[in-house]
Amino acid sequence: MTSSPSPGSRFHEVQELLAAYAAHTYTFTDTSETPGPALSAYLRIASADPERAATAVHQLDDILRTGLHSPEIANEIALFPEIEPSSGRSVEDCLRIIREHLVRQLQNSARKSWTLPRTAWECRERFPELNQFLGAYFHQDFSDEYTSYSEAIDDYLSGASESDLDQLLRDITELLAMAKTDRDLKKTASILGLDVSPPPGISLRQWLNDVAKVVYLQQNK
Repeated sequence: MTSSPSPGSRFHEVQELLAAYAAHTYTFTDTSETPGPALSAYLRIASADPERAATAVHQLDDILRTGLHSPEIANEIALFPEIEPSSGRSVEDCLRIIREHLVRQLQNSARKSWTLPRTAWECRERFPELNQFLGAYFHQDFSDEYTSYSEAIDDYLSGASESDLDQLLRDITELLAMAKTDRDLKKTASILGLDVSPPPGISLRQWLNDVAKVVYLQQNK
């Protein structure tokens, strides 16, 4: 991805969608019948947050109506990662196929994805605040910056908003529910930025539960 999309930009959700392809193979691999791995990851995210899929459909319609190569949207399109179309198709063809899958997803909006994310992009999208918490505070230089796990948590809490705390609680609760094995939990936490082991004598699952309790107490002071 060339840059992080601004929520106010015209095609911010399409840019996020295409980031799933950039994180995979930079190629559209979808067919009208079957979404490829990158689109499948986005559809699982959209299943849990249908509003994102609806926004993506609206923005794809805007792009296709205006014209992908129109000077009117050239500056916005320049921000997109360059995803290669599959053989025999144009980029516009691929975007139309994506749109078809998104519309089908929206028509089945009652379904919510509770499966563990399968790609690094999907992990970060599914658990955004946990990614921030682990990646920014429990990275490989953790011991150079903090003398204890509690100090790092307190540092996070000092700058976190109420919405951040709400999201972190949701992320932890949902990850613990999805990760049925400790191996799955460890792998996902590592993808989300955890570069250190939990405190001595405490499992990763218990430590995340303990973090959730600290966050809950902070909210209810």
